[in-house]
Amino acid sequence: MHVAEHHPKSSTRTRATARIDVQESSAKPSDASSPVLLEIHLRETFAGDLEGESTVRALQVRLDDQSASLVSLQRFEGTLGGRQGTFVLQGRETVVEGRIEATWFVVPRSGTGGLSGLRGEGGFQGEFGKGSTGTLDYWFEEGQPPGDRRS
Repeated sequence: MHVAEHHPKSSTRTRATARIDVQESSAKPSDASSPVLLEIHLRETFAGDLEGESTVRALQVRLDDQSASLVSLQRFEGTLGGRQGTFVLQGRETVVEGRIEATWFVVPRSGTGGLSGLRGEGGFQGEFGKGSTGTLDYWFEEGQPPGDRRS
């Protein structure tokens, strides 16, 4: 008879910190109206507790004073806490006087490979389009054993 292992849901969160650098960036206006709506494409690298690359797609509304509001989705591919895989972050960002502040969360059930079951939330601050320092407070859903689970 097979007995399933039970892994209790961890209430312990781990904080990951990483330097995020923009490698490529492009913006395309969606229309000619004001305020300007833009589609933003980025490729970023992460160095630190999160180690890897990310592709970002964002929608931005840029106001006449050059402040902006964005919503974004990005797929991270790399390692986190010794586990390798991918996951998707959903973010909300504001830009004021060239500085960006953002909050993000891991889209539930978006983790693959060793990052299956990943949950988390965090954000970043920095100069818009020039890189930032980000954090992710993360945990794994019930049934995901700890340790290195490489895909």
